[in-house]
Amino acid sequence: MSCEHLICAHCASPVVEGRCPACRAARAHVHHSSPGITPQLIIAVLIILTLALLIATHVA
Repeated sequence: MSCEHLICAHCASPVVEGRCPACRAARAHVHHSSPGITPQLIIAVLIILTLALLIATHVA
């Protein structure tokens, strides 16, 4: 969905221009994307895997 053709009920301007706080909030809501895999998540998984590997080699 895009906000190119949406008109703000608050200021009657196109939402895509973001002239008022309501426009900016609506535009942010329409273009909201899920973060998915973040660099922090990748680093955390790598640290956990490294620790698990170290523990597995140390115990065996």
